[in-house]
Amino acid sequence: MEPAPAEGGARPPRTVTGRVAGKGETVAELAGQALLVTGGAGFVGRSVVPALLAEGARVTVLDRNPYPSPEVESVVGDLRDPDVRDKAVRPGLAGIVHLAAITSVLGSLRDPALVHQVNVEATAALLELARVREVPRFIMASTNAVTGDVGEATIHEGLPLRPLTPYGATKAAAEMLLSGYAGGYGMATCALRLTNVYGPGMAHKDSMVPRLMRAVRAGQTIQIYGSGQQRRDFVHVRDVVAGLLVAWRAGHTGPLIIGAGRSISVLELVAAVERVVGRPVPTEHVPAKPGEMPAVVVSIARARALGYRPSVPLEEGLATVWDEFR
Repeated sequence: MEPAPAEGGARPPRTVTGRVAGKGETVAELAGQALLVTGGAGFVGRSVVPALLAEGARVTVLDRNPYPSPEVESVVGDLRDPDVRDKAVRPGLAGIVHLAAITSVLGSLRDPALVHQVNVEATAALLELARVREVPRFIMASTNAVTGDVGEATIHEGLPLRPLTPYGATKAAAEMLLSGYAGGYGMATCALRLTNVYGPGMAHKDSMVPRLMRAVRAGQTIQIYGSGQQRRDFVHVRDVVAGLLVAWRAGHTGPLIIGAGRSISVLELVAAVERVVGRPVPTEHVPAKPGEMPAVVVSIARARALGYRPSVPLEEGLATVWDEFR
């Protein structure tokens, strides 16, 4: 383990000026920078890593599975393992993109202790190692579940954190760790609060979009929790990548909501899937699960001010998912 940095904390991010958003803002370059992407072989990671490579970054992936391309160096192992973290977080990294997490709300209700180990304890250890090895940037995938149920109100970054589930609580705790390392050590930390992410590569997930696609493929009935009138913001993984790049280039510190900026009901989602697949989707209503929010309506104004522009229409995005399932 290397000694901690001198008083004043981590180095500021390497920057150039004047390429994004307002005059005089600093813009962090990606070309030539060494980055670590945790969870890089997962659903979101498989879209993030190629985008970073296309920007000229040198990427290492830390994941329980090797990254599918041999051109990308993989550190294979569990993020909770200190030896795995020690191997992956090397001096000279320009930043860490932290995607690895347990993201299942229902899974967090079944085993909250495990979710805390992965989402909080491992994140804390990763942040501390980044501090010790003077990694100046840390971007983490978070969720709007940190704000809990605000009814029909629009969710924005200034709301207090009041999560309703162990999953949301672990992400809120991780966000507080990022804030502490930004304030205490000068590390540029950003929590990307993602809405419902969908897109290619999510066949193994248990969220609504892949559940719908599996039901269509198998000719089965899909369960809808509650009335189906609950609204959600569905953002395509390509737009998530665009949001991450915007946050990096702008040197943004603090939470940043990344979504489509448009919410639809679960029943509207089912209707959109029916149009994409060209057949009806049988449904049955079952009782809502604990922690189910009636609406997730988000403001992406802060991201838009940095240059973020979601561009994937819902049905076009759903077609990219159906292409894999069929």
